[in-house]
Amino acid sequence: MTKLKQTSSEEDILNAAKTVFEKKGMDGARMQEIADKAGINKALLHYYFRSKQLLFEAVFKSAFSMLAPKLHEILNNDSSLFEKIQNFTENYIAFIIKHPYLPNFLIQELNRNPEFVKKLVTEKKFPDLTKFKNQIEEAVSSGLIKPIKPEQLFINIISLNIFPFVGGNLIKSFLGIEKEDYNKLLEQRKTEVATFIINSIKK
Repeated sequence: MTKLKQTSSEEDILNAAKTVFEKKGMDGARMQEIADKAGINKALLHYYFRSKQLLFEAVFKSAFSMLAPKLHEILNNDSSLFEKIQNFTENYIAFIIKHPYLPNFLIQELNRNPEFVKKLVTEKKFPDLTKFKNQIEEAVSSGLIKPIKPEQLFINIISLNIFPFVGGNLIKSFLGIEKEDYNKLLEQRKTEVATFIINSIKK
């Protein structure tokens, strides 16, 4: 019973923290607000997570552990190169729409806490690019796509997927649109990004 209650409390805290972090970001979130959201006192929150940083990392890992295996499976199944680009983009964008704090947090941690990112890479089912890179090289050799280094293509895919979330406020200002219209654009990018990339590389 004690173990079940502890697991339940941790899940309540992570769910509450996710809501607060999504709304206010790492800097704007307060431990007291998270404790209130979880329906516990601040002392109990600190019992589970000693600092806001550790709690933020736990929230990130919890979300990433749902995304990483899916991306790993997409990159390493037997589908075609173009299908992988489509599936990778659609699944990534759909997931980040539900967890918009992840890209900003990852970039923040890359600059502030590189050791966390190094540890993340060692997590089970962290996406392995080996098969995907081999497919790109084979596609170039067979004349299916234009010459491009696998690393460059993957950077292009990641950049086009991530930046609309990292730079959302800037893009909305440039385009002169509000959140609702911008969210519609993000939904459209589930297919727009893949189509753009495929058309740019295929012969």
